[in-house]
Order: sequence, then structure tokens, then C-alpha cells
Amino acid sequence: MQSTDLGNKESGKIWHRKPSPATQNGIIVNVVHSTSEYHPKVLRFLNVAFDGSGDSFIAGDHQGNIYVFDLHGNRFNLVQRTAQACTALAFNLRRKSEFLVALADYSIKCFDTVTKELVSWMRGHESSVCSISVHASGRYAITTSSDTAQLWDLDTFQRKRKLNILQSVGIQKVFFLPLSNTILSCFKDNSIFAWECDTLFCKYQLPGPPEGSSILYKVFAVTRDGRILAAGGKSNHLHLWCLEATQLFRIIQMPMKVRAVRHLEFLPDSFDAGSNQVLGVLSQDGIMRFVNIQTCKLLFEIGTVEEGISSSVISPHGRYIASIMENGSLNVYSVQALTQEINKPPPPLVKVIEDLPNNTASSSSLKMKIMPGRVQRPARCKDSKIQTRVLKQDLTGNLANKENELSEGLNKKRLQILLKGYGEYPTKYRMFIWRSLLQLPENHTAFSSLVDKGTHAAYLNLQKKYPIKSRKLLRVLQRTLSALAHWSAIFSETPYLPLLAFPFVKLFQNNQLICFEVIATLIINWCQHWFEYFPNPPINILSMIENVLAFHDKELLQHFIDRDITSQVYAWPLLETLFSEVLTREEWLRLFDNIFSNHPSFLLMTVVAYSTCSRAPLLNCTLKDDFEYFFHHRNNLDINVVIREVYHLMETTPADIHPNSVLDAFVALTKGQYPIFNQYPKFIVDYQTQERERIRNDELDFLRERQTVENMQAEVDEQRAKDEAWYQKQELLRRAEETRREILLQEEEKMAQQRQRLAAVKRELEIKEIHLQDAARRRLLKLQQDQREMELRRLEDEIGRKVQMRDQEIAATAKDLEMRQLELEAQKRLYEKDLTTSQEAIAKEIREDTDAHRRKVALEEHMFQKLLENSQRGSRRAQRVMEDNLAKAEQACLNADWQIQTLHKQKCEDRQRSEGYYEVATLLRKNRQKEVQVLNAMMEEEAKKWKEAEEKEFHLQSEKKASALSDASRKWFLRQETSAALEHEEMPWLQRQHMDSAHLPQTSRLNDVADKDPSTHIFSRNKPIEWNSTEHDLLKSVRNLRRRLAARARSSCGPPRLLVT
Repeated sequence: MQSTDLGNKESGKIWHRKPSPATQNGIIVNVVHSTSEYHPKVLRFLNVAFDGSGDSFIAGDHQGNIYVFDLHGNRFNLVQRTAQACTALAFNLRRKSEFLVALADYSIKCFDTVTKELVSWMRGHESSVCSISVHASGRYAITTSSDTAQLWDLDTFQRKRKLNILQSVGIQKVFFLPLSNTILSCFKDNSIFAWECDTLFCKYQLPGPPEGSSILYKVFAVTRDGRILAAGGKSNHLHLWCLEATQLFRIIQMPMKVRAVRHLEFLPDSFDAGSNQVLGVLSQDGIMRFVNIQTCKLLFEIGTVEEGISSSVISPHGRYIASIMENGSLNVYSVQALTQEINKPPPPLVKVIEDLPNNTASSSSLKMKIMPGRVQRPARCKDSKIQTRVLKQDLTGNLANKENELSEGLNKKRLQILLKGYGEYPTKYRMFIWRSLLQLPENHTAFSSLVDKGTHAAYLNLQKKYPIKSRKLLRVLQRTLSALAHWSAIFSETPYLPLLAFPFVKLFQNNQLICFEVIATLIINWCQHWFEYFPNPPINILSMIENVLAFHDKELLQHFIDRDITSQVYAWPLLETLFSEVLTREEWLRLFDNIFSNHPSFLLMTVVAYSTCSRAPLLNCTLKDDFEYFFHHRNNLDINVVIREVYHLMETTPADIHPNSVLDAFVALTKGQYPIFNQYPKFIVDYQTQERERIRNDELDFLRERQTVENMQAEVDEQRAKDEAWYQKQELLRRAEETRREILLQEEEKMAQQRQRLAAVKRELEIKEIHLQDAARRRLLKLQQDQREMELRRLEDEIGRKVQMRDQEIAATAKDLEMRQLELEAQKRLYEKDLTTSQEAIAKEIREDTDAHRRKVALEEHMFQKLLENSQRGSRRAQRVMEDNLAKAEQACLNADWQIQTLHKQKCEDRQRSEGYYEVATLLRKNRQKEVQVLNAMMEEEAKKWKEAEEKEFHLQSEKKASALSDASRKWFLRQETSAALEHEEMPWLQRQHMDSAHLPQTSRLNDVADKDPSTHIFSRNKPIEWNSTEHDLLKSVRNLRRRLAARARSSCGPPRLLVT
């Protein structure tokens, strides 16, 4: 078993010699990744995923290293280092070079294997992702964790849907059904639902497991056609569900040593149309058993108890199985080698029974020939010796059959009989029969040493001479020709070798060792004596072909001679291409079935037979170009007729001209090392090699000199081109400058005209603005005048009303004074004092209110006038400044674009106006806030003052009441005492006085004053005679007092003012 250690290598070969899985339990290669540190350790692989073709897969280890293994090209490459363990992989995306990897930080990343760059990074899971399922189209992917499943669009790498579930019900797996648009979701409670991918509509739900079944589903697998679902868990039972009928149709019981199923996967087959019949079951013992679900038979198994398997993945085409072992390594199995009992070739017709080592030499050399029919098995005797029942023994034909015996138990004579009967070998076993007929040694070491020498210098530029579309085919052809050139020097000088080798390279492109050995065997046996006249065509071989043609068809040969057509025209093109130009693939394979099964002279006879079978069209050809075209292109010729003609020529050709008398019999390649091939004129080849080397050196010198001259010429051309470009650029600049100058002149003219129109429009606007301002000013003045007249009339009416009211009050007071003539003299001073004080207080209050109102009105009017003047002055000043600036800018920047300046000006004005608006709005908001605060404070202060005034008023009324009570009691006491003293002296006068005073309408205030001043009574009582003399003086003083009060009231009101609201 081959083992490959990746180590610190980022790329390399997977295997260094051709694998032989049939002898290694189906293992192609074992891959190990170990570090080269001081304490080396093995890095465990965790996940594997195949791509859509099945020939490549990716694998990730627990340190985040992700490798791509190309089984077809025998290469591995390190494509990414994620620095954290990967939990799931997917490699079957629509873009073939991209893959998805789920990491330990719950994120999913998409990388490219070619550029090795990160394509996208997807997040959304809150636990580790355990599986990634990709839709058949490669456009969508489902990532599943233990608590949720999410559907992603791989074109945009955006999440489309998310499956949320109850915490008590976990998710086992959510995946796409193959070749359909259905999503299958499997939960830990054994419930399984099918959903439509586009609408997420529930299509159906599978019923629960049958009663009595205690299995809990853990793992699932679906056939390629999406019809059968296999489910398993911690049990040795497997449940097979029919998804079309949504019912359980079979329960398979595994062997008793299987206690739990860890993984399930169907094995694809190319001929079952997707209805896979073989199911791989990985159990807890690390062994993966493959069973047929129809016959319930165990077909084969991989893994052992000592080297158990942790997980496995099968390629889409079913050729390979990649298994991660429990020790962390990676095994790649060949399904063809594992299923050799199924796909093995037909049983051999001849079987050799070998004796045990303790038997005699004579018995061991005895060969038993088993006839077709039932093969008898050896029976064991009592003495434990093997006895064989001989059905038919042919001792006389041992020596004859020895030459016909081939490897793998085949017989050449019987193969020839089979070939003559059917005309060709079975397609399925053709390569196997060819390898047996040619007795290929499969020298892996020798071939590897030839390949390791690299590409031969003679075939470095092979793609120029033979431009093959497939790069892989070109690479295999180049490698095979290089190996032949390293094997023998003649093949580096043979010009037709690519034509000879190409059909075999195309046929064996997947197995380069077999391709090389087939070509080498062909050259040694069927190309005998081809290189004796090198570098000319093999004249001796062509002479033999011409002799045979002359014997069997003299007329055709004479026709060739008459038309100057030599054997180099009608024979050599067929030989150097091995008929690949004139035959189809199936015809060519059928022909070489016969060539490899016969003597090497069969190939030369085929050339003669091809010409004789085409004699009719050849006899009609007269031009050399027609002959050349005929032998280089496909023709309407039945290959079966040609082959029968070849057999006829082989039997009827005389021995003296028969090629088999000159050509040796078939000789196989030697085992271990390839034989030396020197059947060519060595001096010519050496001379040609030397000449070719000299010519190559001369060519290299010439190429270097030509490269130098070309570089100089390129520099000169480049400089000339630069100069020409510079001159053209200067010419373009000059023309552009002239064009721009003309455009500027036109723009200046347009700008001047626009400036004139703008000035006229501006003048008209200014005139209109002046007229509007004048009209507005006149209207405002008229409004102010009307308001002032209305205020004056209102004030005059109010003054007249107040004067009239005061006149009425004075008249009433005069009447009261006249009626109280006796009291007025006594109360003159007190009344004058009280009246003056009251009038002054009222006048002062009215005057203060009027002054405050006048000041307020004056201030508001002043502010309003100032605001108007400032706004008008600011607008005029700003307008004048802007006009000056505009004139200066227009004068200074004549070459600037007027429209751009106007737009810039508008933007600046808008920005300034917006800033002004924002500032004014900010100030207004601040003023409103402050006004609200002041208003709230004033309201609070007003409430406090009103409350305090009410309290003081209440206290004042209480004090007044108390004072009135004390005054009343004191007055009463004084009156009692006075009455008691004057009772006898002035009784009549007091009674008359009391009656007079009772009839006078006195106010409470005058009564209080009179009561408080007893001198009034004394004055009235002691001087009654002076009343008449002072009456006129009192009335005069009252009139003067009234005039003074009226004048004071008029002066306190002041001139009328305009109230601005």
C-alpha cells in the first residue's frame, strides 16, 4: 500500500508509482499529514468532499489546512489555511473552482481553489454547522446545525430562509433531494418532512416508524433518483422508505456485531439510472459494509477493527471512496478493485493447478487444461493432500501451447478464434486483452525514472507544431514522447513519432504507463527495420510492401508507376500514422485487435490490403495530389473487408516475398528494466543530434541577436510613436486652443449681451422696487396717520367724558357744600388736604400709567422704525456690496463660465440664507423659551403678590374693624361724659344741632374726620357769627380748586400718542 505524507509541502504527487488497488484490499493510496517539528505529530483529517466530476476532492484537517486532491492528474495542492478546524465541506458548487467550508466559529466561508482567495463570508449560526447540502443546480445551499437550518443563495451569498424549531426538538439533518427541487428535513423525534424549495410549501410528511421499533434516526441516505430514503441509528436495523408512496417498504437487519450505524451512503452505478442498489453502512466497529438492498447480500467491506473508519464519502460516479480513518489518515479506495467479483472479466478458459511446495518437481510442472464447462474443485483427502480430478489431459500439446499461454490465464489461439468469429474483442475487455497480448511488464520504477527526467528538449514546443485543443491530452502526449526520447535517442529525431503515438495517447490518456509500454512494444515488434535508413523512410519495408503488391495486383502497381506514385505516397502515410488518419475510432480499434493478435507482418499486409480494396477509385486517380489526398483522409471503405483481405494475403503470399520471413516474431518488453533500442544508424543520429544542437545554438544566438535588434527597433518605433503622438497631441492642443478661444469669444459676446440685458432687467427691478417701497411707505404713513387720528379722537372723547364727570362731581360737591354750610368752614382744611392728597395720588397713578404707556409706545415705535430703517439700509448696503462684488468679479474673471458663477452664487446665497434662517429660528426658539420662562416667573410672582395682597387686605380689614370698635367705644364714652356736663346749659341748642346734622348726607369718611376733630364742633359753637362773612371766600376757593384739578388732569394726560400693536 502506497502512503503519502503531505508534511510541509503545498503541492506534489499523490502517488509515485502506479497504484495496484487489487492487491491492497482496494486501497489506491494512504494520505498522512504529519508535521516536521521537534516532536512530530499527525494532523487528523476531519472532513472530505468530492466535486461534481468525481475525480477531485477536498479534505480539511483539525488545524484548518484544506487540500485539493486531483486523482486524475495525480496532484495535490494546499488551497487554504483557515487556522481553525472545519466542521463541514462542500465542493459541488456551480462554479467548479469554489468550495464551502464550515468553521469552528460557526461561520461558513467560500474559497476559490484556483486563486486561493476568499469569495464570501456567511454568518448566522449560533452553533457548529454539521452538514452542508448543495442543490443540484449549484445555486443554493442548506447549512444545518443542532438548532437551526438556513437556506443560502450562492449567487449573492445572502440568506433566503431560516428554519427555527422548538428547543426541545432538535434537527438531525436537512438536505436537498438529488435531481429535484425538494428539501428533506429530519428531526430528532423521527419526524421527516418534505418541502418545496421555492415556496417552502410542505409537500408531505413521512409517517412514524412502526410500533415496537425503538430506533431513533441518526443518519440518512438517498438514492440518486431521489426515490428511496435509508435511515438508521443506534440499532442494527435499517429502514428503507419509498418517498413516492411515503411509506416504509423494507427493514434490513445487519449482522449481530453491528450495534449502531454511524454513516449511510449509496454507491452510484453508471447503469442503474439512479436507482442505486448498493448501500454502504458504516457501523460502530469502524467497518463499512456494502450490501445489496434488493437481495440483502453483503458484497464487500472496507476497514478493519484495528484500522477503523471514522467517516466516508463516495464519488458521484462511484469510482472512488475517500475514507477518514480513526488514526486521522485518509484512505482512497478503488470501487472497481473492491467490486471485482461483480465487474470481473469472463473466467479464463485455461487454468493451471499448482502443487504444494512439498510435492515433487514433476508434479508441479504438470499443467492441467480445463475444458469449458463446470470446473471441478479439489477435494481434501484424509492425509490432507490435494487431489485434482483431471477432466482432459493433453500432454502432446504442452510445448505448442506454451507459446500461446498469456498472462491472466488467457490463450492467444483461442483469442484469435474468438476474434475471427466476432471480428473484434468486447469493448469492455479490449484493454485487458491488449495488455495480455502485448505482455506488458508494467515497470513502474523504470517509467518513473524516465518521466522524472522531464520534458525532452525536442518536444518543448510541441504545441506549436501540433496545436491540440485539450491541454491534458497535449500534456500526456508531450510526457510520453519525452519518455520515449529519453529511452532511445532516435525518438528525439523521429519527425513522425507524434503521429504514430497520438492514437494510443488518446486511448490510454488516463494510464500513461500502459500508453508508454504499448507504444514501446509496438515500435520493437511492428516497427522492425524502420530506422535502418534513418532519416529516410524505411526503404526495405516499403520494398517488401511493393513486392507483395506486385504479386497480388500488378495492374494497380503499374498504375502507380505510370503516375509516378512511389511507395512513399501510398504506403508510408498509412504506416507513419498507423491508419489513424484514414479510419474512425471504432474501425481503428477493430483493426488493431487483429494486428496485436497476429504476427508483426500483419501490419504490412494491411497496407497492401487497403490499396487493393481501394483499387477502383485509385485506378481513376491521375494526379499526384489526388493520391496524396486519398491516403491522408477517410474513405468509403469497409474495414471488415480489408481485414479479410489481410488474412487472405497472409495465407496466399509466397514465402520468399512474405514479410514474416524478414520480421522476427513477437518479443515482449523485459521485466524490471526496458530493453536497449539501438536498431538505427547511430552515427547518423549522433551527427543529426550534433547538427541539431549546433543549429539550435546558432538559432539561439540568432534569436538573441534578433531579439536585441527587435528591442532596438521596438525602442525606435516606440520613440517614433511617442514623437508622432506628441506632435499629434500638440496639434490637437493647438486646435483645441483655437476652438476654445473662439468659444470664449462667443461666450464673451453672449455674456456682454446677457450683462446688458441683466442690467436693464436690474434697473427695471430697482424702479419697480422703489415704486413698491414708496407705495408701501405711503400706505404705512396713511395707516399710522389714521391710527393717530383715531387715538386722538378717542383721547379727546375720554378727556371730555372725564371732564364732564368731574364737573358733575364738583357740582354735586358744591351742592353738598352749600347744603352743609355749617360744616364746610370747620372742615375746609381737612377736606382740602384729603381731597388734594387723593387727587394727587390718582393723578400720579394715571400719569405714571400714561407715561409708561407712552414710553412703551414710543420705544416700540422707535424699535419698529429702527428695524425698518436697518432692514432697508442693510438690504441697500448688501445690494450695493453685491453689485460691486459682482461687477468686480465679472471684470476680473472674463474667461470664466457665467453659468457656473451664477450657479455658485445662487448656492452661496441659498446657504447664507439657510444659515440666516437657522440662526433666526434658533434665536426665536431661544426667545420663545426665555419668554415662556419669564412669563411663568411673572405669573408665579403675580400669584404670590395677589396672595400677599389678599392677606394684607384681610389683615387691614381686621385692623380697621378693631380700630372702629375702639373708636366707637371711646366716642360713646366721650359723648356720654360731654352730654352729662352740658345737659343743663345748652340743651336746646344741642337738640337743634343734632337734628340738623341728622339731615345732612355725610360720607363715612367725613363723619370719621368730624368725629376725630372735636374742634369743629367747638369752632361752630363758639363762632356762628363768622359764617356769613366767609361764605363767599369759601366758594371762591372751591372754584379755584376745581380749575386747578381740571388743569392738572389735562396736563397729566399729555398729547395723544400712536399705539403700535
